[in-house]
Amino acid sequence: MKKSSLYFLFLLTLLFSCEKRDFKKESGQIESFAEMVKAGVKPLALGPPMTSAELDLFMPEVKRISQKYGLSFYREATLVQADLFPVSSVEGKEVVLFYKGNTLKAYEDLKQELAEENISAMRKRELSRRFGRLLGYPTERINDLLAENSAFRDLEDFGIQGLEVKWFYKDLVKAKAFYQTTLGLELVEESESTAKFLISGDSFLTLQSIADSGYTGAEPKSVALAFLTDQLEGWYAHLQEQKVMIKYPLKQNPGGPHDGFVAVDPEGYLLEFETFFQHPENEVLMPELAELQPKSTRIEGDLQFKGSVVWLYYKDMLPAELFVEESLGLTKSADQGWAKVYRFSQHGYLGLVDGLRGMNTFSPEKLVELSIDLENPGPWENYLKTNSPDSTRKANSFKDAGGYQFRF
Repeated sequence: MKKSSLYFLFLLTLLFSCEKRDFKKESGQIESFAEMVKAGVKPLALGPPMTSAELDLFMPEVKRISQKYGLSFYREATLVQADLFPVSSVEGKEVVLFYKGNTLKAYEDLKQELAEENISAMRKRELSRRFGRLLGYPTERINDLLAENSAFRDLEDFGIQGLEVKWFYKDLVKAKAFYQTTLGLELVEESESTAKFLISGDSFLTLQSIADSGYTGAEPKSVALAFLTDQLEGWYAHLQEQKVMIKYPLKQNPGGPHDGFVAVDPEGYLLEFETFFQHPENEVLMPELAELQPKSTRIEGDLQFKGSVVWLYYKDMLPAELFVEESLGLTKSADQGWAKVYRFSQHGYLGLVDGLRGMNTFSPEKLVELSIDLENPGPWENYLKTNSPDSTRKANSFKDAGGYQFRF
């Protein structure tokens, strides 16, 4: 057979194999990505991995899409080896990158850093997150991809079942009477040195005697607890009738994101009674709260709580946010600018507050601990030991970016 005939046969075979791909469908997917790059939603978009021969045939479509959306493109033969995708998915294949401005330089810098010799797993994970952000992925999606393609796990992988706030008291008897009688909370567990109260659902408050706790009692509280309720006026009237100290009176702001007031417990812990409303800040939070079944208290008039937010105070918000989103895997429910709210359990929320703007201030020491009820605490403990170099993470506990103690 002549060489020209062999070559023609090769082209026919190649064309037949390439036609097995659904180029029309892939073109539509790339157009949607290109539109997001144009809109600034994604800094960088990836075309589907293709063999060189397939991409040769697809290039006219690449050029058409890039011109239609005013984008640049780059034909990448060796995609970065990050922990977001299996190596096998791009092995021996090329990918087209669609981008605007200097995004390609950001990608090339990242690729060079990922190619460093003897790169540690932690460093590779950090750079993989950078690649995910470059692709416009939200943190929760990056976490999912890391969990699929590396040893990374976050707290939610071990089954969060509840959140417990622990406060410390010099006069435990008086504090217990306040929460049981004045607030009408259900006492679910007690010992000589502790009293555990149910706020609602899987949200708890535990009071502990300062004696033998390791604390002196002189530490700043640096914490506040918000009780979520739709009965602000009823609670405000009740606490005034009970002569409870009010730090900030009831504030109602029609059209605002939330109303509330702040009371003070027997030893100075701040209690915020709060109602959230439909508002741009709360577009994720409101559907979550609507699903919660309120818990009735023992107070006359059937006063209730839906859940709680424990407010923690930070010197630097960004490390605190990254820790909560990346290491713990929590998703943001509300963004107040200088305060962020994350859903921890069904009824329990974690609030991060700028220590320069909140009711409390940041303090390296604080008179509070948080306990996490996990479905699988043993595997989480083993994961911490083997995957974290942070010396603040020990046996069954760890400290976050602000020094708050979490136990599980």
